Amino acid sequence: MPIVNHDDVAEVPWRPNYRKWDITVPGDGTTSSSMSYSVVGAGAGAPLHSHEADELITVLEGELEARLGDEVRQVGPNHTLIIPPGAPHGFTNRGPAEAKMLTYFPVPDPFNHTTYLEGTPPAGHS
Repeated sequence: MPIVNHDDVAEVPWRPNYRKWDITVPGDGTTSSSMSYSVVGAGAGAPLHSHEADELITVLEGELEARLGDEVRQVGPNHTLIIPPGAPHGFTNRGPAEAKMLTYFPVPDPFNHTTYLEGTPPAGHS
């Protein structure tokens, strides 16, 4: 049974003041999904974008200002954003503390199927 020790997961270059670790990676036994853990500093986040697959973002600590389409909401710990395929979305950490979150996709390679509507892709993605 594959078990991932998060202490052994390498950090992935992502965005300024936004740290990310891929919990699932090719060859670990997953075939059709991906999960990551992120720590988002104050003022950082993701610009407006969309994916071809569902995305689930669970806030573990801190608070995000999340945008899904035309709706903007504050999302805190123990809440999960459910983002359907094709839905424009983005978020920013508006609080003074870091926000910690888990992100899940039902596909192994979601960022190769992402359209950026504002801003630029994260490091390593075009």
